[in-house]
Amino acid sequence: MKTLMRLSQILVLLLVFVGCSEDDDDMPPLNAVESKTASNIHAPQNGSQGEPASGPFTKFSFETGTVTESETEWDIAFRGTTIAVNGGEPTGTADEPARNGNAGVAIVNGTFADVSTAEGLSFSQDADGAFAIPLGSDQGWYNYNFMTNVVSPIPGKILVFRTHDDKYAKVEILSYYKDAPTEITPEIAANDLRYYTFRYVYNPNEGETTLTIE
Repeated sequence: MKTLMRLSQILVLLLVFVGCSEDDDDMPPLNAVESKTASNIHAPQNGSQGEPASGPFTKFSFETGTVTESETEWDIAFRGTTIAVNGGEPTGTADEPARNGNAGVAIVNGTFADVSTAEGLSFSQDADGAFAIPLGSDQGWYNYNFMTNVVSPIPGKILVFRTHDDKYAKVEILSYYKDAPTEITPEIAANDLRYYTFRYVYNPNEGETTLTIE
């Protein structure tokens, strides 16, 4: 009888162990990493050369892949050639959005395909008197040719973002002009500027740093 009781106890323990092991295997699967292109994100501003820039920033969410009016659910914001992140402190710029997230950015040199992870990168946030993505020609993401008045993305500059809610995305800006023309004529440079087209890869899983599509 005692032997049968011991065998029953062992069987119960084995069933509990197997049940726990199966529970461990039932972790929900990760969401798929997304690859998208955002086109014609309009980033108007008031003021021209020699005048202070003003006007609202255009806010963008990687989670929805769209422009947003939300005061909190945004990751990056555009006005002219300026890009703000939803993390850090106000810079002191007119009409800038309030930061209430933990977004940051790392500027990486290489091809879009080369940047496969956000692991190990150091992320900067906006701060008093300075944007995390530096302003000015050849300082951040673009070059400005004063002879032609053309703004061109700097080849090999990849922007890796930590989002406002601690996810990750990599961005390559493709064009600053409406419909991303291959040739920027003087007419386009004068009239169709401040429209961002960029491709990006977004990992919707919190804490996951992979930035490649499998």
